[in-house]
Amino acid sequence: MRLPAILFCALWAAVSAENLDDYELMYVNLDNEIDNGIHPTEDPSPCDCSREHSEWDKLFIMLENSQMREGMLLQATDDVLRGELQRLRAELDRLASSLARPCAPAAAAEARLARALDELLQASRDAGRRLARLEDAQARRREEAGRALGAMLQELQQTRADLRAVQGWAAGRWLPAGCETAILFPMRSKKIFGSVHPMMPMKLESFSVCMWIKATDILNKTILFSYGTKRNPYEIQLYLSYQSTVLVVGGEENKLVADTVISLGKWTHLCGTWNSEKGHLSLWVNGELVATTLKMATGHVVPEGGILQIGQEKNGCCVGGGFDENLAFSGRLTGFNIWNRVLSNEEIKETGGEQSCHIRGNVVGWGVTEIQPHGGAQYVS
Repeated sequence: MRLPAILFCALWAAVSAENLDDYELMYVNLDNEIDNGIHPTEDPSPCDCSREHSEWDKLFIMLENSQMREGMLLQATDDVLRGELQRLRAELDRLASSLARPCAPAAAAEARLARALDELLQASRDAGRRLARLEDAQARRREEAGRALGAMLQELQQTRADLRAVQGWAAGRWLPAGCETAILFPMRSKKIFGSVHPMMPMKLESFSVCMWIKATDILNKTILFSYGTKRNPYEIQLYLSYQSTVLVVGGEENKLVADTVISLGKWTHLCGTWNSEKGHLSLWVNGELVATTLKMATGHVVPEGGILQIGQEKNGCCVGGGFDENLAFSGRLTGFNIWNRVLSNEEIKETGGEQSCHIRGNVVGWGVTEIQPHGGAQYVS
């Protein structure tokens, strides 16, 4: 922008000065010496002709002066332009030298950046291929894991079925609640029973009786245990019916019926309690209260001197009594205990717990009280 401005100013000044001088000179000379072709009346005085110039000479002189000024102006303009061009060239050289120095590092940096970008792109492609391979491998592993899990699930289901079968087999052969022995009643027979000899007299104003049983079959009346005297063979009875469990105190008129189905071939824990003061009679199955009532044999006292038996009842059909095979129990019985008091709810649950066979009654204690099997009944372990 600086060079064109300087050149324009110089040209404008020279042209303006030349036109002004030429115009003034021509106007003055022509006005004084040329009078529209009319010659003066007076004779000219003698003069030096060499100094006189005609209007044409003056015009040529003026033209020569104008050309000289033009040449001088052009010379000055040329000098100015040459100086400006030299200065501009020097500035351009300095600028080129200053720009040339960082070019090499910039080009090297650009080359390094290009190489880094190429490497990054290649690494990205490699990572994409590896990721694709990993995804394929993961999908295959997922499928394999699914198949393995399915096979494991089938195996687990089979194992569970086998475990149930083993548990069923063990339940049929093993004894419950830490018991070491049981009495086996192999069949229903009027000769098969067990006689119990209590550790203290059976004169009771209250009692609790508990046992584990596994029945083979149940009829209308299947006796689990029975205590009776000559006067009343039905002082205390606990027996099973088709769809119920029955506890009797003082005779058939005082009985509590619980509508509970006993599963055949499985161990079941039964408890019965009674007190004379309120005639409170209760039945428990597997630790749960299933039936209770009041005013049953209120004020009654169970007399001593009777016969206590398991698996049968001593009826009064004849002199000395007799047994009825339709009343006999078939199956297994263990953990038979009698207390001369009413157990609490917590104690009832404990008698049916994992170690209930180590809990013993104070009237009859399983494993302590003498219980003699008869007619084919036997102890098994």
